[in-house]
Formats: sequence, structure tokens, C-alpha cells
Amino acid sequence: MKTISNKSKIVFLSTFPPTQCGIATYTQDTIKGITAVYGKSITCEICELVDKPKTKPTQAYTLNTKNRREYVKVADQINKDKNVKLVHIQHEFGLFSGNSGDFLLDFLNTIKKPVTFTFHSVIPKPGKELRTFVKLLLSYCNSAFVMTNQSKEILTIDYDIPEMLITCVPHGTHTVIYETPYQAKEKFNIQERLVLSTFGLLGEGKNIETGLHALSKIIKKDPNVLYLIIGKTHPNLIVNGIDAYRDKLERIVEDLNLKNNVHFINKYLDTKELLDYLKATDIYLFTSKDPNQAVSGTFSYAMSCACPMVASKIPHTLEVLTSDCGFLVDIGNVNQFAEATLKLISDEHLRQEMGINAFRKTRGSSWENVAIAYMNVYKKLMENVEEIKYTYPPIQLKHIKKLTTDLGIIQFSKISIPDLTSGYTLDDNARALVALCMHYKLARDKDDLPYILIYLDFIERCQKPKGNFINYVDQENREHTEQNAEVNLEDSNARAIWALGMVVSNATILPVTFAEKASKCLLNSLKWAENIQSPRSIGFATKGLYLYHSTVPNLYVAALINKLNAKLLSNYEIYASKNWKWFENYLTYANGILPESMLYAYLVTNKPIYKKVALDSLDFLMSKMFIDKTFRVISNNGWYQKNSEPQLYGEQPIDVSYTIQTLNTFYNTFNLPEYKQKMKRAFNWFLGQNHLNQIMYNPVSGGGYDGLEKENVNLNQGAESTICYLTARLLMENFKSSESKVISLLKTRTTVILNS
Repeated sequence: MKTISNKSKIVFLSTFPPTQCGIATYTQDTIKGITAVYGKSITCEICELVDKPKTKPTQAYTLNTKNRREYVKVADQINKDKNVKLVHIQHEFGLFSGNSGDFLLDFLNTIKKPVTFTFHSVIPKPGKELRTFVKLLLSYCNSAFVMTNQSKEILTIDYDIPEMLITCVPHGTHTVIYETPYQAKEKFNIQERLVLSTFGLLGEGKNIETGLHALSKIIKKDPNVLYLIIGKTHPNLIVNGIDAYRDKLERIVEDLNLKNNVHFINKYLDTKELLDYLKATDIYLFTSKDPNQAVSGTFSYAMSCACPMVASKIPHTLEVLTSDCGFLVDIGNVNQFAEATLKLISDEHLRQEMGINAFRKTRGSSWENVAIAYMNVYKKLMENVEEIKYTYPPIQLKHIKKLTTDLGIIQFSKISIPDLTSGYTLDDNARALVALCMHYKLARDKDDLPYILIYLDFIERCQKPKGNFINYVDQENREHTEQNAEVNLEDSNARAIWALGMVVSNATILPVTFAEKASKCLLNSLKWAENIQSPRSIGFATKGLYLYHSTVPNLYVAALINKLNAKLLSNYEIYASKNWKWFENYLTYANGILPESMLYAYLVTNKPIYKKVALDSLDFLMSKMFIDKTFRVISNNGWYQKNSEPQLYGEQPIDVSYTIQTLNTFYNTFNLPEYKQKMKRAFNWFLGQNHLNQIMYNPVSGGGYDGLEKENVNLNQGAESTICYLTARLLMENFKSSESKVISLLKTRTTVILNS
């Protein structure tokens, strides 16, 4: 029985792999990005542009650009599919046939779907004919994309295109796991060489000969340099099997005696291998000689892999390459290329700083973020489209495992490299224990068990004879009294109780010794817990005690839950008013744990006052975080004080995660759809529904970014942020699984009805 998808479709007019060209790769990566972020709601299809008949079409549509009749024919085919909501044309001069590519007008006159363009080249100071033609193309649409602000400026000034029609979306880049060049070189066994590289489909425009002539000067001062020239020659330049351009480069290598310093990688690399070579690069040479080149994907990819740059001055590099990321040099100027490269070779610290700056600068242009930028415009163009939903990324434990040693989970990370000098905290290991228990319950992955034991052993190691815990241990497993005295130990101690309760609550699926160890530690902490005063500490401890009591009913634990929450209730009665139904005069971090604690107290004691305060305080908190369909995280920039306007920016994953966890508890208790919908909206913050429209996680490793500021994402991926993202993602997976079961059941019932 054929399944018919009702998902909205976007059709891309473009070349496409296996065709080897920049636009084909660009379109493929764009579609991968859109599918990764929105595949639940959107299907992307290709109208493949070819220059000769294709006997076995591999895409939804095929357009032979040399055959004028096919432009109308293909447009008619697209018109017949009611699910196609938009046609996105990748435009480059020479891609379409006719005078300036005017065969495309036949397609535009026939197509009845909304149309948008991406202009890969924007030629400045156009003649009258070109200017008229571009204006005519754009008269068929309400939107067009370019990749640099200069291209946008040229269209508005030189072509008289209204600025409101043009959106600048930077060239996409691949998300990678940051590593130093020395680490990346291990894959290729070139650790002892200082590596320069250039990549792309080779041709005269790449101007590789400039790099080679500069290299001849560079090796006089550093003969250890290795120049990688990565990529095949452009297929259009190979005539009768003769690769004239590569032959020319090889002669230069021979003439300049560079054989020991140049390595040609003459193949079309898959994305992973290409990115690995770029990460192994100490300095990237961008030698292009086209002064009007609007954008370069090779330049963008190199920056995104943390390459310090020495680059020709073309419009793209002039706009993007700032002095903290590399050096701009005149096109073809061998001496300038050599001097700038030698300056970087002589200063390892400068190379590292420039590389990290380049990496940070390009995170906003990851293909996932480019997809979000495109979709924000698509939504305005498409008609009769149902809600476009985010697709949840795969659950990844790569980074959390990378952060974990035999002792515990390391506190901080410099981008994605664990910072062992930051040591270990009880807070983070307790959070990690909760998250890995959740993952094990969901996946039953036995690889989780060693990690669960490491985090549990760390908590046991931190417990003191009186039942309380220290919070900080350094990389040598030493306790530091000063640091353990400087932090709020109540919060970290209470989180440990929460984590221990989580282990006990999973006793039926975990090894017996795990639950026994957790139970022993938790029971030893109860005397200390009686004296908790901090509201959030009460909340964390209550959560753990509730999990324990739900598994091993215990009158003393029940009484302790009541005692602690009586203190929290007293706080509420002191500070709450008609318009401020809260436990303090401010909202700070992890606020959701307070109404959640009240709910647990109600579930244990059945006292109506706990239920009322739980619901009232949660409603109040949600009114401050969900405003006009926007999810607004409480800012850590001064927090949110009573009788004042809330601060903006300074948003942290911990608060988003705790909000989702609290809503999950209330949804499981009261089964109100409103809580579930708010959970989804809150989780979408991680997926790009925030004021920067950027994802807040690394899709390759599962690392969680440390914060969302006014103008940038903090790309460090420490334990707290990574665990908070993972915990939220696991909770959403539970909903995803339950929804899939409901949909499957409905489909089965529908099939039965249709067949009866």
C-alpha cells in the first residue's frame, strides 16, 4: 500500500550531485540543513538542471537547460503537485540558456507557485541590458537571497531593486567538533609538518600558482611547511583527457623545487574527509583572482574549521575577514601572501587566536542556522501551509562522554575541548547521573552503565561522615577547602539527593549494587537535609526524596518532604502578593523547581494548600516566560526583580531545561495539553526559536552551548549546558515516542475502516 505524504514541498531548481560544481554542493547542503531542522513538516525536491538529456532521471524533476521547450513542460509538472508550496531557483549566469539565460523566463511565465531566487553572483555596475534582465527576473517574485551585504547593496543601488525584497543569508558552513590542528593532523600522520592548504575544484580562477610562488619564498625560512592542494580539476576544464591546468601547476612545483613541500590531493572528497583536512590546516591560503567574486564556499568552510586565513581581496573576504581572523592581501601579490603567511608561521599564539575567532564568527552560518533563516522568509511566501514544526535532532552522547574521565565529568570546556584544569563538581556529576539514568531508561543501552557508575561513585566520594557533601574536586582528586567554602553548598548537596533518588527510582532496571549504593548515600544525607533553608535546595532535595519515597515508601522521608516544603510555603506566604505569586522577591535560575517541589509535597501529603500554591506559582512563572507566543528565558543579567522590568539576553540552557522538566512533571500529574505545548515551545529555544535564530547545541556531538547573549552564542560546551540540553532532549523524546504510537494507532484504525 503506497504511503502518500501530505508534507509541504519546496522545489529547488539547481544543479545537483553527482554534478561537480559549487552550486550543486550548495543546494545539497541547503536541503540537508532544511531537512535536519524542519524535515517533520517540509520535503525538499530537486528539479535538476542538466545540459544534455538524461536517460535515467534520479530526481523529482529534470530540466535540460539547452532545450527551451522543457522550461514550460517542467513548470507544468510542478504546478500539478498541490503539495509544492514554493520554488527556490539557484541563479548563476551561464546556468540557464538563451540571451543572459532568458529561457528561464518561459518557466517563470508558466509556474503558478511562489518563487524565490538565490543569486550566487551579483555583477556590479551592470550594463542596461543586464540591469533590465535582473529586474525582470525579480518581478516574478517577492523575495530574493544573497550571501553578502555588499551583494545586497549592489542590487539595491546598481539594479534599483527594493531593499525589502532582498535577504542576506551567509554561505552555509558545516558544524564541526573543534580541535587543534595538531590533534587533527594525527589522522593523516603529518603532526610534525606546518600545514598550508587550499581546496576546491581547480581552475585558473583559483590562482593556485600564486600560492606556489609564495611557498617558494616561505620554505627558505621554514622548510618544514607542507602545502596541501585539495580537489579535482573542474570537469569542464579537462579536454580530451588532458588536464592542462594541473599540468601547469605540476610544472611550477618541478621548476621551483617544491616536491617535498606540495601534496596534490586529486580527488573529489566527501564532506567529512574535507573537513578533517581543513581542521588539520595551520594556515589557509585563499588565492582566488576574480575581483567580482560575490561569495566563496571554500573560504567560508575554511573559516568554519578554525583556519587562520591569508586571503585575496574579493568582495566576500573584504566583508567577512576581519583583522582578528587573518590577513587580506592584494590579488596575485606573491610577496604579500608570503609575508602574511610567514608572520603567522612565526607566531603560534596568533594562529590559535585567529583560528578560534574564525571558528566563532562562522557558527552563526551553520547549515542548520541557514535553514532557519531561509524558513523565516519561506513562511511569508508560502500559502495554505500547516504549522511548520521543528524536527528533533538525534540524541547524541558523544560530548558528555568526552567530558567524562574515570573520576567524573569535567566542569568546563573550551569550545569542545574539555578543560581538565577546571576540575569536577558535585553539581555536574549529579546532573550527569540524572541524565544518564534517563537515557538508560529510554534506550537500555548497556554502554551507559559505566558512566552511571562513575557519576554515582563521584557523589559517594564527595559525601562526608555527617552525610553532607563537598562540591569541588580538582583534576588530581584533591579537595580544596577555599572553593568548597565559596559556593552555595546547599544547592549542590540537594542536587546530589535528587540524583541519588533518581538511581533508586530506576532500581528495577539498574544493577542491584547501583541502587544499594545510592540508597545508602541518600539515607545518610537525611539528617543534613532536615536543615536545608535555601528555596531551590529544598526543591532539588524534595525531587530526590519524592523519587525515593515513590519507590521505597518511607514515613520519615514523607515527613521530611512535608517539613521542607512547609518552609517553602512560608516563603511563599511572606513574599506572594496579588501580582507576584512567588517565593522570593526575584526570579533567578532554575525557578521551575519551586512550584515542582510544592507539587511533590501535595502528591505525598495530599494537602490542598500545596496543590494550590504549586498551580498558582507555576501559572505566575509561565506568565513571565511565555509572552505573546514567545518563550522568554529569565536573564542572568540582574535576574528579574519584583516591581521592575525584566532584563533581556543572558539566557542559559539550565533555565530552559528546568522549565521543561517542571512542565513535564505537571503534565504527567494533571494531563493538561497546555503544559505539553509549553514544553515544545521551550524546547524549540534549543532548536533556533530564539532572538538570534540560532541552534543552541552541536548536532555532531550533542554538546550544549553555554549561553545566548545579545549578539552571539557562547560556544563553550561545559558540563552544565550539555547535560541540561540532553535532559530536555530526552524528555521530548518520550513525547515523540508516545505521539508516534498514537499516530500509528490512528493509521491502523483508518486502514481497517477503509478496508471494511
